Amino acid sequence: MMKKRLLYAALLLAALLHHDFWFWNDRTLFFGVLPVGLLYQVVYTLAVVGLMWLLAEYAWPVHLDKVDKDSSSPTSVPEETP
Repeated sequence: MMKKRLLYAALLLAALLHHDFWFWNDRTLFFGVLPVGLLYQVVYTLAVVGLMWLLAEYAWPVHLDKVDKDSSSPTSVPEETP
């Protein structure tokens, strides 16, 4: 339960960090061509990908993976009868 709370807190932090207003007027270039705001977004995106993987791994609702054996699978296509 504590893992889920930490992951949800990290998700909230990621949402807050998405708005990078502190780099709006910074004209610094990395490697001579990459603006610091774009570099921030690249690093941010990679961090969010990792966070989403952790959320899927540790906070995924287990009841969504259970399939009722009496009902048909939601992915199955019913056969047509002539």
